[in-house]
Amino acid sequence: MSDLKNIKNFNYSLEKIFPEAADFLPIMGTDYVEYYVGNAKQAAYFYKTSLGFQSLAYAGLETGMKDRTSYVVVQDKIRLVFTTPMPNDENQEIFEHITKHGDGVKVIALWVEDARKSWEETTKRGAKSYFEPRVEKDADGEVVKSGIHTYGDTVHIFVERKNYNGTFLPKFEKWESHYNPPNCGLKFIDHMVGNVGWGQMNIWGKFYREVMGFAQLISFDDKDISTEYTALMSKVMTNGNGRIKFPINEPAKGKKKSQIEEYIDFYNGAGVQHIAVATDDIVFTVSEMKKRGIEFLYVPGEYYDTVGDRVGEIAEDMELLKSHGVMVDRDDEGYLLQIFTKPLTDRPTLFFEIIQRKGAQSFGKGNFKALFESIEAEQARRGTL
Repeated sequence: MSDLKNIKNFNYSLEKIFPEAADFLPIMGTDYVEYYVGNAKQAAYFYKTSLGFQSLAYAGLETGMKDRTSYVVVQDKIRLVFTTPMPNDENQEIFEHITKHGDGVKVIALWVEDARKSWEETTKRGAKSYFEPRVEKDADGEVVKSGIHTYGDTVHIFVERKNYNGTFLPKFEKWESHYNPPNCGLKFIDHMVGNVGWGQMNIWGKFYREVMGFAQLISFDDKDISTEYTALMSKVMTNGNGRIKFPINEPAKGKKKSQIEEYIDFYNGAGVQHIAVATDDIVFTVSEMKKRGIEFLYVPGEYYDTVGDRVGEIAEDMELLKSHGVMVDRDDEGYLLQIFTKPLTDRPTLFFEIIQRKGAQSFGKGNFKALFESIEAEQARRGTL
């Protein structure tokens, strides 16, 4: 029921909403992703050390931020913010989020041309307001921000920064650090996956379609995404220019507890399951991350006995991919390479996907069975299958 509280009544027809088929919510890209965490400094260090992010900005007591401390790290076009609450009556939301969910994604910030219009257009279509448009200023200019609720406790913040020249946002200063390990070749966020509860996938697909003007790119049912024991269903929603893609997963009936059910149990509700980040050289990226302590899901060796027949000729050495556990899939546009980390938090919740697209625009449907069997093996080890 917690998911439903964030949606008002938006029983509009698409014809009424889009009489001239206009894109009422142009999004230029992902601005940043903000985690609420127990220790922002340590989280930033982990992402720098293990995933190749670099210092970008800092906000805290020294910058006039009294209720929280935030560290911002960057790698190419990816910006991650780690925020920890300070003892202050104004930030109970952050404390409650961490207590309920553990370390997890709170904000998916979207870069827009007009944050006021973005808020007005989405709230009039049924989005529940997180906060109304507001202007934040400092010596480097001004940023306009607004926010709406989405599934669970996750929110979207619209960020308009065309009149701002600072490092990140007002009240942030450049984070100077002598410790900036080399990057791991990550380029941008390819997609972000949300897990929702039973019967919620269509509700949130409708939300993204009618409230935010997204289109359904593809859908998968329990026949596509299942093993002997578990299953799930998924719809992939995308914005007009294709820069933002949000797959929405829900559980499906199976003999045992699916990965979506496990996530919802440990996260205490709906939330961001994983962030898929793009690379131009997946072997380099995975090799670097392994050196730095990142663990990846194990793919059974027999997967590679038939994958060549299924995907055909590829430029990469299949034996090298096998040695790293990188999976391959093909669609009408080309092929892709992908691999998944184990959870990056103590709770079996948030993880990363590393993806390299060689023309393919799909999501690795041919790899689902092997991937989910790998996840089930981890669930069995945790005693949660």
